[in-house]
Amino acid sequence: MTIATLFLLLFGCMLIGMPIAISLGFSSIVTILLFSNDSIASIALKLFEALSGHYTLLAIPFFILSSTFLSTGGVARRLINFAIDVVGHIRGGLAMASIMACMLFAAVSGSSPATVAAIGTIVIAGMMRSGYPQELAAGVITTAGTLGILIPPSIVMLVYAAATEVSAARMFMAGFLPGLLMGLMLMVAIYIVARIKNLPAQPWAGFRALLKSGFSASGGLLLIVIVLGSIYGGIASPTEAAAVSAVYAFLVSVFGYRDMGPLKNQPWRKENEGIGQMLLRNSWQITWALPRCGFNAEIQKTIMDAAKVSIMLLFIIANAMLFAHVLTTERIPHIITQAIVDWGLTPWMFLIVVNLLLLMAGNFMEPSAILLIMAPILFPIAMELGIDPIHFGIIMVVNMEIGMLTPPVGLNLFVTSGITGQSIGWVIKAVLPWLALLLVFLIMITYIPQISLFLPEYIDALRGY
Repeated sequence: MTIATLFLLLFGCMLIGMPIAISLGFSSIVTILLFSNDSIASIALKLFEALSGHYTLLAIPFFILSSTFLSTGGVARRLINFAIDVVGHIRGGLAMASIMACMLFAAVSGSSPATVAAIGTIVIAGMMRSGYPQELAAGVITTAGTLGILIPPSIVMLVYAAATEVSAARMFMAGFLPGLLMGLMLMVAIYIVARIKNLPAQPWAGFRALLKSGFSASGGLLLIVIVLGSIYGGIASPTEAAAVSAVYAFLVSVFGYRDMGPLKNQPWRKENEGIGQMLLRNSWQITWALPRCGFNAEIQKTIMDAAKVSIMLLFIIANAMLFAHVLTTERIPHIITQAIVDWGLTPWMFLIVVNLLLLMAGNFMEPSAILLIMAPILFPIAMELGIDPIHFGIIMVVNMEIGMLTPPVGLNLFVTSGITGQSIGWVIKAVLPWLALLLVFLIMITYIPQISLFLPEYIDALRGY
């Protein structure tokens, strides 16, 4: 009776259009009041503990703030120019460069829709001007944008880590090779399509231009080294690395690239200016600008946008933790686990069921909500069947990637539709061939665990664990 009440209330609220956070909280509170001895005070305490008791969750607002600064600034444009200089001379190279730019931006943003918006806004129009079909350009960017939740640092991985209490650092390690593999698969597919359709190649820019664009993009590229290097090297936790990334993104956007803030569009070095003059002028400029950053409208808007997204996501997480508390208190995961074990499902059969369930859920809910609802139920079963928790997490994240491309709630579809001005149906048609490739990738990730586990196990071996 408890299980039926909890899930009927949850899905009933969602069907009438109630926000996912309210649906989770309302169904949990009603179930507690009807079937539990817990008091109203304990509900408030649990909501507070849900956020204050998970140190990993503190990384989420920092990564969101970092992503917002970099998305607002010109980091995406510089990464695109660098990627074009690297692979643009290959047949279909502009599309490959778009994928590479998505991979690089994913490693500094942690968000899939942000990756599509930042890269797609610039690249789709450029690909069309170079002779690429708009449908191909839109399909490639929409699909490559999903790397934002697979290549670390990923906000979705942090949500999974908080929901299951596994190591966020190990999740970040596990997502690196799968992210590279998916990007490589997309590039190979692009090359084959380019040969068939005779798509153009850009002229080779030369090593000098490559070094110049690489230096220009170094502000964004260095963030990847700082965040992932500090986490993989054991220097900092994901939360500490997230705090550093937020400060670094602010400094790069405001004082490095000067794409926003009081020094916007003012160059570091003026024509015919000596090194000493440049250093003196910039030191005075920065000294003048630093106290004015807090009053700059563009910086205030960026921080406010990041705060809105953070509050929304953390509110969902708090209510989802309350939902997980009800599940645990009523032993619902234990009951479901015992039923699965009694059915005699083997691990590979269970993973088929998990993938089908998550693919269906991806049609109707956004990734964080799916993880927060499904992980407390599916995770204990996976542990009972001997499936590695990190491998299981990557399987769930890849399913969330596919969910970003499936209607009616595929967020990337709406972002691309807004960029291109085309209908959602047109975008879905453009994405379908690449969606098939993602399904093949999902099968590989599901049944070849070492793709996910090689890097965490190798780094653990280096540390002597």
